[in-house]
Amino acid sequence: MHGITLERMLTDLVDYWGWDELARQIPLNCFKHEPSIKSSLSFLRRTPWARTEVEGFYAYCLRHYSANARR
Repeated sequence: MHGITLERMLTDLVDYWGWDELARQIPLNCFKHEPSIKSSLSFLRRTPWARTEVEGFYAYCLRHYSANARR
């Protein structure tokens, strides 16, 4: 995602979904057990497959919710 940092994506997702629902949508331990932006970013930065999951979910949310807002 050009121009959008991982921190911004994570912050936006947590603001919209909250930690509990985000953990249901993307079942990662960093979202389930004592979640924080800092610890989640640390995990996501060193775990490429998990970062890909978060980026994909963020992109899906942008497409899906932007399309619904235009209706």
